Amino acid sequence: MSDEGAPEGAAGPGDLAATVEALRAEVAHHDERYHQLDDPEISDSEYDALVRRLRSLEAAHPELVTADSPTQRVGGPISVLFSPVTHAVPMMSLENAFSEEELVAWGGRLTRRVGEATSFVCELKIDGVSMSLRYEQGRFVQAATRGDGRVGEDVTANVATIAAVPDRLSGPEVPAVLEVRGEVFMPVAAFEALNARQAEVGGRLFANPRNSAAGSLRQKDAAITASRDLSLWTYQLGAVEGGPKLASHTETLALLGGAGLPVNPETRTVGSLEEVHAYCQHWLHHRHDLGYEIDGVVVKVDDLALRAELGATSKAPRWAIAYKFPPEERTTRLHSIMVSIGRTGKATPFAQLEPVFVGGSTVAVATLHNEDQVKAKDVRPGDVVIVRKAGDVIPEVVKPVLSERPDGLPAWVFPTTCPRCDSELVRLPGEAVTLCPNVDCPAQRQARIEHYASRGAMDIEGLGERTSMLLLDRELVHDPGDLYRLTAADLQTLEGFAAVSAGKLLDGIEASKQRPLASLLVGLNIPHLGGAGSQVLARAFGHLDGILDAGEEEIAAVEGIGPIIARSVSAFFANERNRAVVEKLRAAGVDLGRVEEPTEPQVLVGMSVVVTGTLEGHSREGAEEAIKARGGKAPGSVSKKTTAVVVGEGPGQAKLTRAEALGIPILDEAGFDHLLATGMLPATPGSDEAGDGAGGGEAEGAGPDAPLPDEAASRPPGDGAPSATPVVAPIGG
Repeated sequence: MSDEGAPEGAAGPGDLAATVEALRAEVAHHDERYHQLDDPEISDSEYDALVRRLRSLEAAHPELVTADSPTQRVGGPISVLFSPVTHAVPMMSLENAFSEEELVAWGGRLTRRVGEATSFVCELKIDGVSMSLRYEQGRFVQAATRGDGRVGEDVTANVATIAAVPDRLSGPEVPAVLEVRGEVFMPVAAFEALNARQAEVGGRLFANPRNSAAGSLRQKDAAITASRDLSLWTYQLGAVEGGPKLASHTETLALLGGAGLPVNPETRTVGSLEEVHAYCQHWLHHRHDLGYEIDGVVVKVDDLALRAELGATSKAPRWAIAYKFPPEERTTRLHSIMVSIGRTGKATPFAQLEPVFVGGSTVAVATLHNEDQVKAKDVRPGDVVIVRKAGDVIPEVVKPVLSERPDGLPAWVFPTTCPRCDSELVRLPGEAVTLCPNVDCPAQRQARIEHYASRGAMDIEGLGERTSMLLLDRELVHDPGDLYRLTAADLQTLEGFAAVSAGKLLDGIEASKQRPLASLLVGLNIPHLGGAGSQVLARAFGHLDGILDAGEEEIAAVEGIGPIIARSVSAFFANERNRAVVEKLRAAGVDLGRVEEPTEPQVLVGMSVVVTGTLEGHSREGAEEAIKARGGKAPGSVSKKTTAVVVGEGPGQAKLTRAEALGIPILDEAGFDHLLATGMLPATPGSDEAGDGAGGGEAEGAGPDAPLPDEAASRPPGDGAPSATPVVAPIGG
């Protein structure tokens, strides 16, 4: 669906009126799916495109505007399941900017009306459910949805179960009556846990956290809402009686925070539209660093007197705008479901789609994860489906649009045999993983060659999916060791290769002989051994022969290597076929003992340190690199294996809450610098010395198995993390 900004000039009056009426009906249908049923059939961006087209036609032909047009109202109708609540101050919607140019144009309109605005407040646009909370004498008495902007739904009992909603407000200047506007949302971790529970019982899977939050709020049984782990950010006032005089929105947010209401810590007051733009660009690229979903940035004039001067249209204030990020969900046709076989034999279903532009790139292939996910989502070849692409994550099919399903469309059945070698597929007991057990399967061989040549391993430029397939089809290569026997004459027999391209590939293969031992260990495709674990083993043994000769106990004794990795490495090199490949590498002159010494002391080996918020002495990327340079890991989320959480200005609240719940040490910047220098947690009050450096289980999970960046959009997904039970497969031949 496209955004058609210009009116249709060629249509006659009757045709144009019919087009507008059809658009209104279509928008009304999708409003009901979104607001009433919490089961949208199209993505937000496609809905926005419909409304923008309708608004454009009505603007060009005002005589066609009607009072009940979706362009003339806010939100959607209220549900008959809940009592109506009339908002004392209407909950207006915001105008949207879908590009930097539209944001600049909004700023230009402000300047023409009132001159230069002194400051703006930038807030993350939370992808949740708008909510109005009413407090009287500091006590929570009512919660209502936005509804149509004037009348919402009474969801007091459900909202009262949300831990982030205080029963009583605190502070010296709490107004006698305070209506506060905010957004109820479901954290990503809670959403994933909810869908996992739904899948276990064969229940309906939610499409995204926003829909799951809306569905959780519209429960007649508040106990169900309480089980859904919802949260809240507040950002605006409604009706207010009493309290301090406020001059700015910044003061408003300070009042809310001081009263005990949750205010998003990433909110910033800035002095120019240039800073507004920088804030928007930062969060466009870092939106997935958060523990909750956002779909844009809300920009507001800070000065409340200036807001009053600017006023509002019938739908939206002139002093605020929502800058919306490019869409990450779209609908398209699912043509077929195929199964790919990865380097460990894992059989992964994937969807072949009608190409659609989503999340910044054109997507024609999307993962379906495993057999259970296909069944739970009930997607079928021929369906119209919602496709999601979040940042750099491999695109996935979220759900089918059931109203678009053709009658009699058969369910898809997972194959019983490997699509490449016809071996009978095996599903491991108690796991969702299905495997091709044939280690000589052509698909596995090809995936192992590609992995060996990938940038995270031996980094052989020009050796991707197509070339690997050609080499295997001509039987020029059976395993990575055979790559070093290739000649220019061999390569020039392949389609698309001439003297120059053959020479470049041979140069890349020759250069790979000098890659570090850690890169070689990654390339050998040892189950459970990734980059950090490979670095640890390389530095501990100094040469591949030391690892070959070591027993399981000796490997496990290396600091930062746990029993699972030790068992997997030992079993891998006990396999004679794998040892034969190593001997091919040795004979070809591959350096088996090049160890890159770290430039920093390895004081954080075995530790996992999460950074949240802004630090004065380190950028976010710089802090994470400092952790990794010292042998540690810097994941983006908090877990039981986290050693410490470093907190700067404006930290992610979800990470802080998780750390506090798990009892994980929380460090300020000085504590972080101490940890980097010593590998020790700083002293806590009442203690005589710094705490011990905490080791953290396995040094690394599954190794990288993603396609090369230039192949990611065109090839099916490969293996994910391998099973906890080591699968000892040969490297190739």
